[in-house]
Amino acid sequence: MDTAAPDAAETAVDAVKIHIRDVYKVFGRREADALALLRQGGDKAAVQAETGANVGLAGVNAQIPTGRITCIMGLSGSGKSTLVRHLNRLIDPSAGEIMVDGENILALSMPQLRELRRHKISMVFQNFGLLPHINVLDNVAFGLSVRGENRDQARDGARQWLERVGLAEYEKNYPDELSGGMKQRVGLARALAIDAQVLLMDEAFSALDPLIRYDMQDQLLALQQRLNKTIVFITHDIDEALRLGQHVIILRDGKVEQVGTPAQIRRNPVNAYVARFVERRAAAPDP
Repeated sequence: MDTAAPDAAETAVDAVKIHIRDVYKVFGRREADALALLRQGGDKAAVQAETGANVGLAGVNAQIPTGRITCIMGLSGSGKSTLVRHLNRLIDPSAGEIMVDGENILALSMPQLRELRRHKISMVFQNFGLLPHINVLDNVAFGLSVRGENRDQARDGARQWLERVGLAEYEKNYPDELSGGMKQRVGLARALAIDAQVLLMDEAFSALDPLIRYDMQDQLLALQQRLNKTIVFITHDIDEALRLGQHVIILRDGKVEQVGTPAQIRRNPVNAYVARFVERRAAAPDP
């Protein structure tokens, strides 16, 4: 019997920032047929074979706690990137609800959705998403400018965030003059500059070299200690999920396999699928 004392993350009761309720996403002409089969218990492969539709999500229920890093981990095709794009409605579900602070964002009008993206939820992409024709400072200031702040205010705010990510001296450089790790720090600064409550990070570090990636993980953890944002971090790497996540959601074939703290997942994987990830991590050398 495991008698180790639970860590603080296991015992704390967190407020829920985002509640994902019975979310399905089907791509293709026979969306309704595929959705009906999924609700009857059909698995992804069988439904896709019968309907020709592509199943992204097959009934996801999950809660994202306030002020913590939640890592959503899964292999290619598990639905993790599809899921995160539902949280700011870059994608709308075939069925289900996405509740943010108790409000169903699927009911928002387009002007209300724009306000959600400008003030409450920001996003960092895997490919950096920087604008090549403007310098680093104006890239970071972009979201503030779109929100309506004047040029000087936006640039002042951007400078503060460039300082925080260690790139103050590069404000006049252009994206093509930066390394991959520096570009990702600019993308992170731009997302943080609007001071959104929720930060979505879709495979944000996966394109980086291993040492730079580890450094970016350190930087994110250090920033989170000061900021206490609600961060949803998408990754295919169990090491990254267990290192960064205070709350981990493992997806497979569009469904949730396990939810828990890193300690809970290490000690009590719910099935052989999750156990294989944990065993692989245990066998790997420390970085």
